[in-house]
Amino acid sequence: MNKDIVELQEDVSASPLYSEDLAPVPSSQRTWSKWHLAAIWVGMAVCIPTYLLASYMIKTGLNWYEALIIIGLANLIITIPMVLNGHAGVKYGIPFPVIGRAAFGTKGVHLASVTRGIIACGWFGVQTWIGGLAIYAIFNAITGSTGELGLSIGKFVSFGIFWFINMYFIWKGTESIKWLETYSAPILVIMGIALIYWSYAKAEGFSVVLDQSVQLEKTAATITEKDDKFYLNLNVLKSKEGQLKATEYNIVSDEGTNWTSFTSEPIQIENTENVQVQFRNKDVESSIVSASLINTDGNSESKLWSYLLWLTAMVGFWATMSISIADITRYAATQKDQIAGQFIGLPATMMLYSFVGIFVTCAAIINFKDILIADDAPWDPVSLIAKFKNPVVVIVAQIFMIIATLSTNIAANVIAPSNAFSNLWPKKISFKKGGTITGIIGILIMPWWLLNEISGFLIFVSGLLGPVLGILIADYYLVRNKKLELAELYKEDGIYSYNKTGFNKAAMIALFIGVIAALIGYWVPVLSFLYSLSWFTGFIISFVLYYLLMKKK
Repeated sequence: MNKDIVELQEDVSASPLYSEDLAPVPSSQRTWSKWHLAAIWVGMAVCIPTYLLASYMIKTGLNWYEALIIIGLANLIITIPMVLNGHAGVKYGIPFPVIGRAAFGTKGVHLASVTRGIIACGWFGVQTWIGGLAIYAIFNAITGSTGELGLSIGKFVSFGIFWFINMYFIWKGTESIKWLETYSAPILVIMGIALIYWSYAKAEGFSVVLDQSVQLEKTAATITEKDDKFYLNLNVLKSKEGQLKATEYNIVSDEGTNWTSFTSEPIQIENTENVQVQFRNKDVESSIVSASLINTDGNSESKLWSYLLWLTAMVGFWATMSISIADITRYAATQKDQIAGQFIGLPATMMLYSFVGIFVTCAAIINFKDILIADDAPWDPVSLIAKFKNPVVVIVAQIFMIIATLSTNIAANVIAPSNAFSNLWPKKISFKKGGTITGIIGILIMPWWLLNEISGFLIFVSGLLGPVLGILIADYYLVRNKKLELAELYKEDGIYSYNKTGFNKAAMIALFIGVIAALIGYWVPVLSFLYSLSWFTGFIISFVLYYLLMKKK
């Protein structure tokens, strides 16, 4: 018998808190090795948001290697609590909602687990809509159609098809999910390598491609102030040979079009409000971009602050998974497997696919003649694929997109909410029913309308979960020294019912204060640094406060 694993010795199957889906996974059913865990992280990390991360960082003025260093460091940081929180999953074979009963209480845990679940439902809906768009693009490539702008029946049908594909793996259970992640991982790695090779071959050199990142750091039109005068600064992309890709510009106004030969010299302007500019050459016109007023008095302190902000954002990217990671590690055979699997799978994959995003976008600005300004660069793979005319290339690329979106959606956005909803009513809601509830909520949020708006909301809400993780780790390691009474976790009147109230007051206080501290800077400008570093703020304050409150008991 594996010494790392504690088996359930008492029959608690009659308890309302017990179900087969929430019961400890016995050692005989621990079939996930370190390579399965690494594969599931590859499947989760390879998605459109990962592809976009470094590109967006470059757009704010960071260079490509600064972006990669921050992403790598952030994912090493988040992997540590991920591994720490995954320990209980391996040792006791139980999911996050059951582990959380020890710290929060048998009822208090619903506050944390359902919040985590609702966030996942939102992302499930958004990712399912994205996957549906890939199916729609395949249909258009086969039929030769150009597709429709906005919402259409075809897009809703494609969304429904992809929704049922997701539901298939949910209804088949966790073994089918393991199968999906195991076989999709090598395909996704190959896809990334193929994209890098295409970019390298077209541009004829790695250094040639990466040199283009400097161009992406500059927005097409900015306004600066000097000696009480305002100047419009224009930046267009250059070809591999160093030639400007745009020859004329037009300051858009109600008085008509006035194309002027492009100049790299600042242009004095009178009004800084609503200044819009467009560029063109003899073949193509760029999109219309708005010029923003920028502060040129940058210093090393503001650069350091930018690093910290991005580091926080990158850590927060997997904040939800760091809470519910035991939902996955409970199927691991040993602690070595879960530690190795997570360190192999998470940081390396995030860096690889962020680099793919950087490299391919940099290559695109010199490989496609119709990209005149950085704002029009294909920052996401959907925009990139749209630039290919060959239907075979489009179909194959979109199939890869479907696999990537499916593997991310199932692992990151289904397992956790399914367990959270099952924990609400263990005897009535199974894992499959919880997954079905997840899918239905994913439709009800109407992601076709909320695709852009919901991302900011979900990231804001996910910032609430730093305090939850802080409490979980403080409870498991400092308060209980990694020792849980397994049978008691399933008893309504057991030691984790906290005098039959179901709520641990220490956890509720630490959670409330941690959340307030993390979010107060959103409303109080002088404390904005707390909100900017909200994940760290909430985690640290709740971690320390919970430990101190429990120590007094």
